[in-house]
Amino acid sequence: MTNMDMSEAIGMLAQEKGISEEALLHVLVDALASAYKRRDDAADEVVVEVNPETLEFSFIAYDVDEDGNWVNERDDTPRKEEMGRIAAMTFRQVMSQRIREVESDRKFEEYANREGDIVTGIIQRTDARYTLLDLGRAEALLPQAEQVPFERPAQGDRQKAYIVEVRRTPTGPQIVVSRTHPGLIKRLFELEVPEIADGIVEIKACAREPGHRTKIAVWSNDHNVDPVGACVGARGGRVRMVVNEMRGEKIDIVPFSEDLADFVAKALSPAKVTQVIISEDGTAADVIVPDHQLSLAIGREGQNARLSARLTGVRVDIRSETQLAEGIPAGHGRDSDVEYAVGEWRPNLETGENEWHAADGSVISESEWNKKAEEAQAEAEAAAAADAEIPEVLEELKAGPWAGSVMPMSDPDQVPPGFEIKGNEQSEMYHVPGSRYYDATKAELWFRSVDAAEGAGYTPPGGSDDTSESDVDAIADVEEEVAPAPVEAAEAPAERDEAPAEVAEASADDAAAPAAADDAADDEATSEEDD
Repeated sequence: MTNMDMSEAIGMLAQEKGISEEALLHVLVDALASAYKRRDDAADEVVVEVNPETLEFSFIAYDVDEDGNWVNERDDTPRKEEMGRIAAMTFRQVMSQRIREVESDRKFEEYANREGDIVTGIIQRTDARYTLLDLGRAEALLPQAEQVPFERPAQGDRQKAYIVEVRRTPTGPQIVVSRTHPGLIKRLFELEVPEIADGIVEIKACAREPGHRTKIAVWSNDHNVDPVGACVGARGGRVRMVVNEMRGEKIDIVPFSEDLADFVAKALSPAKVTQVIISEDGTAADVIVPDHQLSLAIGREGQNARLSARLTGVRVDIRSETQLAEGIPAGHGRDSDVEYAVGEWRPNLETGENEWHAADGSVISESEWNKKAEEAQAEAEAAAAADAEIPEVLEELKAGPWAGSVMPMSDPDQVPPGFEIKGNEQSEMYHVPGSRYYDATKAELWFRSVDAAEGAGYTPPGGSDDTSESDVDAIADVEEEVAPAPVEAAEAPAERDEAPAEVAEASADDAAAPAAADDAADDEATSEEDD
């Protein structure tokens, strides 16, 4: 091969690989030096020089003495037939490796300055951990943490993404892109709205919940240009292009205002705001809205309020006009005792798993986080189960005739401590333990003593036809076991004594009834004999 042919080959190779001829010559020099050292009679060190115009190479050999100095300089340029097969293989390997390194450096330099820019790629491969985008001469990594939930693009689809990081790796530059970054929305509007690209309209703030809704605040540097109208476009054409690219994600465009109160009111759009009160330190806003606008201002699951707070950078407390009139304070119901973890989730580019980077510098993987959460939940359930074993104690009713009674517990079969007499509100009767209907009766009220039950107007089942001797005995046993009642129920014992007496009289009458029937039968028989 002549020098002219070599020059053309170098030019074609440089164009094919996308690198400069100068860089390719440096690669060639390194490959020749490595191939020279594979010779049997090679010197300790060699310097390869090349003439860029004639492409003539010269090898300057050196020996290394005991002190490490290069000595005995001489020209040791070999002929082609002297290089040998091993040297030729080394040349090809080193040449290929050096070209890959140069290509890698070129890709890194190309994309390193494009962080924060938008790229378009073709989905090459997707799995549970990440998605690969083919950018042409490079590949981009879209981790799962940077993907929009429920967005499932097919292989071969074209997709725009936002470059968040470019880093060097042993296998080449790694380009990390995102579909959830708020900067993606800004870049898409720059592509669709010429006024933003020209600097006439600015996007001052952006708050986003990927896959659901985005709020952006826009400002115009020209009073003749409406910033909201410029972003929306004729018949919504401009914003529709952005919505289509984001797979139907809703976008709210609000005008930016230097007046914080006005900005908060506009950020809560489409809800209508009556009044906005900014705190003295400027970190909180108390928003008053009409009653029929309260749910709209808060949004579904608080989404509108959350996005408004992120957009404005202040805490937003929303109250209705009725709540304001009733004197309900701002932030009523907020749990101030809850402790929140301070930090952020970041994807591990090697494993694809999310990691929690706490503010104190500690790092924990998502699997360890979930494991600790499950352990905490198990401990909470065990504590709840232990608490459930402790009898539930309800506040005893002490007012009026209900003294000494409690309402039913959450578990109807559970007996409150110190209460064992069941009360039935429908029949207004009470049942003591061991009586006939005690187990079959559902407690609608519990009494501490018989005196308390009768003081509340409940009667024993003694006046019923179903009264048995077991009921009478059970009531008597309870009377003996229960301590004397307070002074208010001093007359109750007398009433208790009357109840068994009435039962006894009823029993005596029932016993006398058969005897009277027998006498009547004897009289009738006697009269027949007389006839």
